[in-house]
Amino acid sequence: MRHRFRAYSSRLDYLLLFLVSSLTFFGGITILSTEINTRYNNWLQHITFGAIGVGICLIIARWNYRRLLELHWVIYALTNLILVTVKIIGSSANGAQSWVSIAGIKVEPSEFAKIGIIITLCALLHRKPINNPFDLVKVLGITALPWLLVFFQPDLGTSLVFGAITLGILYWSNINRGWLLLLVSPIVSMIIFNVYFVGWIVWAILLAVVAWLSLPWKRIGTLGVLLATFLTGWLSKLLWSVLKNYQKERILVFLDPDKDIMGSGYQLTQSRIAIGSGGLWGKGLFHGPQTQLNFVPEQHTDFIFSAVAEEWGFVGAVAVVLVFWLICLRLLLIANSARDNFGSLLVIGVFSMILFQAIVNIGMTIGLAPITGIPLPWLTYGRSSLMTNFIAIGLAESVANFRPNPKDY
Repeated sequence: MRHRFRAYSSRLDYLLLFLVSSLTFFGGITILSTEINTRYNNWLQHITFGAIGVGICLIIARWNYRRLLELHWVIYALTNLILVTVKIIGSSANGAQSWVSIAGIKVEPSEFAKIGIIITLCALLHRKPINNPFDLVKVLGITALPWLLVFFQPDLGTSLVFGAITLGILYWSNINRGWLLLLVSPIVSMIIFNVYFVGWIVWAILLAVVAWLSLPWKRIGTLGVLLATFLTGWLSKLLWSVLKNYQKERILVFLDPDKDIMGSGYQLTQSRIAIGSGGLWGKGLFHGPQTQLNFVPEQHTDFIFSAVAEEWGFVGAVAVVLVFWLICLRLLLIANSARDNFGSLLVIGVFSMILFQAIVNIGMTIGLAPITGIPLPWLTYGRSSLMTNFIAIGLAESVANFRPNPKDY
């Protein structure tokens, strides 16, 4: 038994585990800096839960991920059950009903639902690859339920992460690239319709060409895509009315950062000031004026990157981005060396989740993406998101642990 454990554990990607653990510790130190002049001790909780997360990660890595194929419907049912429970007994904060209290600790089930979505999608695609549009509709129909439950909490950020995970896994499963473009076309149509009408017409023509070349029923499929494009363009007005006021303000601030610098644009404005003031080497740990004087609201959560850039400067910010790049690289290497398609898809699901969250979070702190409440993995304070990320890495490590013919990857 001991020999077998050593044989398996020798295949772990220790560099990946070191990178995420280092980010967690660095996140704890940065959170400490954001609250050093307050009575909070979120930094200590962050490091404590990070240590627990590492332990859970190692336990999952020892467990054969292929057993999830037998449990994926149970996981799917539990995912939807906890999301429904949130709607019934959940508590609200910042305009969203996303939390439940367990033993006095607030838990955000939508974070753990990301893992449920990854496992469900990968199991479905492993059993039956997508060979025609009907297969795609079936897969999307199954994953639509948890997505809608999160979207109507409303939690726009997490629902976007669900979309990124789905697209990443579908791409890796060798789905027709034209179908992928058609899949994301409604969102693009809504945006272009409200920004540049002529561009929207050009976009509709492009989609018609893609539909003609990729769909099995050329005439009916092309007409259907054109009709859907026109409908989604006009329905964008209806979707706008469904959004909460704070969500509308975030989008408007993204389009015009100087729209209301003392109101809805205050957080973004202060974040950009903090990042810009860091210079090359930064103000030094515990010495960033914007951070120490609490000019950036919620800096220990969604805007932690502004504290990193102010106190560690351009060099520190680039170092964090480089670490994320290395994490994504290690995940791609594991996906390419997995023993089967299911394991490879699992790791790509984790890869898509981490990459999308990192890009959007960093982008929103500098004004390149709307403020959506998406956390920066392992750096942002948030027990649920932190544990979710370590569970995800545990799944990736399990795939690495059970690779055939171990070698130096």
